[in-house]
Amino acid sequence: MEYVNVERGGPVAIVRFDRKKNLNAFDGQLILELTEVARSFHDDLDTRAVVLTGSKDYFSAGADIEDMAKRNEPGMTDIQRRQVFYRGVRLCEAWETMPQITIAAMERIAVGAGVALPLACDWRVMGESCYLYVPEAKIGLNLQWGALPRLVNLVGPARAKRICILCERMDAQTALDWGLVEEIAADGEAEAVARSLGEAAAEMPPVAVSMIKEAVNATAAALNRTASYADADQSQLSAASEDARAAREQFQKRK
Repeated sequence: MEYVNVERGGPVAIVRFDRKKNLNAFDGQLILELTEVARSFHDDLDTRAVVLTGSKDYFSAGADIEDMAKRNEPGMTDIQRRQVFYRGVRLCEAWETMPQITIAAMERIAVGAGVALPLACDWRVMGESCYLYVPEAKIGLNLQWGALPRLVNLVGPARAKRICILCERMDAQTALDWGLVEEIAADGEAEAVARSLGEAAAEMPPVAVSMIKEAVNATAAALNRTASYADADQSQLSAASEDARAAREQFQKRK
C-alpha cells in the first residue's frame, strides 16, 4: 500500500495513513486502501483493538478537492460514478463493523471526511490543539459517508444541526463536553492515549466485549441505514445545483 501502514503485533494494532501532501486529505486510493485494511481485520482473531491515526502533523483535511473533480469526468457512466461516490460509505461501514474496538487518534485538524471516518469508530481521542470542522454545507453539500445519523446518536439533533449548518470549528474541549470524543491528549500524544484505551479494552474477556459492541451498535444504529442509505446520491444532486457551484467558487476564493 502506498498511503497506509499497519502495525500488528500484540493485542492492539495501529493503522496509520499518510499521503504526505494536501494536509492528508482523502483521495480515491486512500479510501480504497483504508477499506481493504479494515476488512482484513474482520476475520482477525488475535487483534483485540485497532487504533486509526493520520500523520504526526495532521489527521485529515477531508476530501481532496482535486480528486473530487474526477467524479464528474465525462467518460464515466452513471453506475461508475455512483460506485465512486459510495466509496466513503463502504469505508465507514467496514470500520464500524470491525469486531475489534476501534479508536481514532486525531492531531491538529479533522475536517469533513476526516470527521466522518472517526464517527464510525468506537472511541475518539483528540490532541489538545486539534479541531473538528464540518464545512460541507458551506460548499453546498450534505454530510455523507453515513456520518449524519452517527453524529446525531452522539450529540443529539440540535447540536448535530449546529455542527453541520453553521460550520463552526470545534475545539477539543467542546468536542469532549459534547460527547464527540472520549479523551483529550497532549499534542503529539493522541496515538499513545488511544493505544492505552485499546490495551485496556484488550484486557477484558473478548467474547463479552464483542457481544457488547455488537449489541450497542445494533441498538444505536437501528435506523442509521434508513436515514442515510441515499446520502451519496443526495450529494451528487446537491453538488450539481447552482447555489452549490457558487458556494464552492466562493469558498475556493477565500482559501
